[in-house]
Amino acid sequence: MIAISEGDGISIIAEVREPEAAQLAERDGAEGVVVSTGYEERLAGIGEAVSVPILFYWNGQRADRISGADACVVDAALWSGASGDLVEETLDDQFELVLRVEHEEQLEEALERFDPELFVLVGKDEEALERVLDLLPDVPAGKLVVAELPAITRADVDELERAGVDAVIVRAGNIAELSGEPPPEV
Repeated sequence: MIAISEGDGISIIAEVREPEAAQLAERDGAEGVVVSTGYEERLAGIGEAVSVPILFYWNGQRADRISGADACVVDAALWSGASGDLVEETLDDQFELVLRVEHEEQLEEALERFDPELFVLVGKDEEALERVLDLLPDVPAGKLVVAELPAITRADVDELERAGVDAVIVRAGNIAELSGEPPPEV
C-alpha cells in the first residue's frame, strides 16, 4: 500500500462498487479504493479503471475469485483461532493482508499472532471517532493505520490526521469535501 503511506497528510480511500465510481474517486483525489464483499466480479473492471491500490473486504472468497485486489481486509474475528491459518493459506501469497480491528483484545491477538503491516481500526457507534483514537496508541510505530467510521466530517479527518492515522475510508461521493483540496479541473 505504498501510495497510502507516501505523501503528505492523510490519504482518502473511497468505498466503491463499480469502475465508474472508482475512476471518479481517483480523479477527486482518492489514493485507494475499497470494494465490499458481493462485488468481487467487478474487481477486474475496477482494476482496469484506476491506478490506485484496491482493497477488498474479504469474507471467505477463494483467491481466484478476487483477482484484481491488491490487499484483502480481513475481520479480526475471522482471523482469530484456527481460522487464521486458513486465511493466511488462502490469501497470504497473493494479497497484502489488512486486519480490521474493532476492540483492544482483537488488536492484541493480531499483534501476537500475525503482526500485519496495515490495520483498519473500526468505530461503529455514536463514539466511533473516540473508539478509533483510543485504539491508535496500541498500534506499534511503523504500522499503517486506516480509520473506518460510519459517518465522517472534515473536522474528523483533521483530528485523525493530527493523531497519526494514515488513511480514512469514506463513501465515494464525499472525497472532494473531505480531502481538503479542491477537485481537479476537468
